Parts: sequence; structure tokens; C-alpha cells
Amino acid sequence: MKKNTLVMIGGFAIAGAILLLLLAATPASSGVELKLKELVENGEKYRENYITVEGLLIEESIKWNADEILLEFEVQDEEGNRLRVSHQGVRPDNFSEGVIAILQGFIQEDGTFEAETVKTRCPSKYEGEDMENYDPEFHKDKLDKSPEEGTD
Repeated sequence: MKKNTLVMIGGFAIAGAILLLLLAATPASSGVELKLKELVENGEKYRENYITVEGLLIEESIKWNADEILLEFEVQDEEGNRLRVSHQGVRPDNFSEGVIAILQGFIQEDGTFEAETVKTRCPSKYEGEDMENYDPEFHKDKLDKSPEEGTD
């Protein structure tokens, strides 16, 4: 065989191996993102899927077993739909009431969500207000002051 043919075959083999590794290492790309209500009502429909779902953490439901590194808890949505979650792994640092838990994993036959990853997001109290409540005059007054004026 010619040298160019061998180089092309080797290049295609390397590119194919990289593509195969990327597909195998990213299960979320083949998963679905669901609302908590949809998962609770139709869990059996999504049993074979890798699922991303989020909900508000219910603090009194947290059970942490440090010996087995097992975290069990419940999340709920605004409508009161609740989901039991089991996670074999470390407990996130800011795992407390009002935190939004972002979960990725699979739904089990008994309706428990087996989370492979558990991430948290700050509660909505830290988000900005709606633009309809924006008062441009308030900010205009703040911008009009020079730095010397504001240091009384």
C-alpha cells in the first residue's frame, strides 16, 4: 500500500475512535429533560431513558448515611408533585430547604429516581426582579452622582 493510503486509513480510525468515545461518555445527549409533574405521572414511560429533572428540596425528607455514602431525599414542584430520590454519592454542600436540586439519572420500577448526579442551584430569592418593576428614575439618580458626592 501507498503511504498516503495508510495515513488516511489511520486518520479515519482515530476519528472514529474519538467519535465513539464522545458518544459513550455523554449519556445526557441521549436523555430527556422533563418537568417533575410529567415524570411523577408518567414514570413508567421513561424508564429506559436518562432523565434530567429539577425540583425544590424538602429538607425534612433528607436522610444521609455517611457509612454507605447514600443520600435519600424528596423534591417537589410548585404544584406539590413529589419525587423520592436516591443518590449513591457525596452530599452537596448547600443542601438545605429552598434549594433547587437538579437531578440526572433513571426512574426505577418503584417510582424512586436513582440520581447519578445531584447539583444545586440558588433559590429564586437571589434572582432579579421582573422588568415591569424597574424604576429608571431610581437608577438615574444613582448614576448622576459623581464618586466624590457619594462618599459622604
